[in-house]
Amino acid sequence: MSKYNVMRWDCNKGGPGANCFNKKCRPKIEIFSDCFPRKISFGDVDGIVEINACGLMFEWKSNTKNLEYGQKTMYKNLSLLGVLSVIHVVGNAETMEVTHMATFFRGRQSPLRPATIEDVKDKIRKWVKLAEDRKLYVSSPW
Repeated sequence: MSKYNVMRWDCNKGGPGANCFNKKCRPKIEIFSDCFPRKISFGDVDGIVEINACGLMFEWKSNTKNLEYGQKTMYKNLSLLGVLSVIHVVGNAETMEVTHMATFFRGRQSPLRPATIEDVKDKIRKWVKLAEDRKLYVSSPW
């Protein structure tokens, strides 16, 4: 398995009680919440990739199948023009066991359905093929 963009932070380096990634390396984006109206704020991105001006965003949820209202609205809006697609995955991030998956494309969310890691990989590969062929603007990757 090739690993091109591996997170290299070692939580065990530095001895017992060493602060880990969230404290040492993750920007504290909540500090910018007073820059936005209402309850709008930055969210973190679990994964994003671009091929031929098409973006694929990856959202992982470990403890719930439901996206927050704001996240769901954002993914529907950002995917509306077909430039950005989103895969929403539910599973265990430590073991990478997947239980469910949904997608967003052209402003629509697919139903959340049972899935495996191989199902997620298949969806990504379909998206890549269409992006490389520059056909995402006319065809659904899902």
